[in-house]
Amino acid sequence: MPIQVLLADDHKLLREGLRRILEFDGEIEVVAEAGDGVEAVRLAGVHNPEVVLMDINMPGMNGVEATRAIKAQFPRIAVLVLTIHEDREYLLEVIKAGAAGYVLKDIEPDRLIEAIKLVQAGESVVSPGLTVKLIAELNTGRTHEAHPASDNPLSAREQEVLELMAEGIGNREIAERLFVSEKTVKNHVTSIFRKLDVSDRTQAVVQAVKRKIVGI
Repeated sequence: MPIQVLLADDHKLLREGLRRILEFDGEIEVVAEAGDGVEAVRLAGVHNPEVVLMDINMPGMNGVEATRAIKAQFPRIAVLVLTIHEDREYLLEVIKAGAAGYVLKDIEPDRLIEAIKLVQAGESVVSPGLTVKLIAELNTGRTHEAHPASDNPLSAREQEVLELMAEGIGNREIAERLFVSEKTVKNHVTSIFRKLDVSDRTQAVVQAVKRKIVGI
């Protein structure tokens, strides 16, 4: 079955272009289009897509607010933000709202398709270079006092895996770097999610930086 996607962007021409790009892949079906955040939330309830491709700047309810509303009402739906904004403030806000990914509109079509497939599979995606901005934002104004050991529930190996995740490295490359199987890495990632009470990689990094389990 193709991955069902809802497009949310206030520019009709852009939506038409995105629809053609995505459906040309053959494994993605655009089930609806929304021109603003309110409509995006409504259509998410009507069509129950697997992924919402969300712009930030839209009239009425913006993409951050719409993401927050969709994740509150339909937590199973993955939201992938597609925007022109490289500001780390926007990045932080949409991740806090529950977005699974944040990519820029200059992304190559094949990379966008790959990002949709990754968030649909439960992964998180952030455009190259923006992960560092995210961590920098979370560290802004923080003291550098070490957290008590009791605040770090991770094992030494899980900590290694998480630090590599914070660099934006995928499971396969993590396995190669640590000389373990990819299945072992997946098991560590699942354990990290459980211990940090999160559901995806980006949230795990956010929590780890907040608790100073990892840093820059």
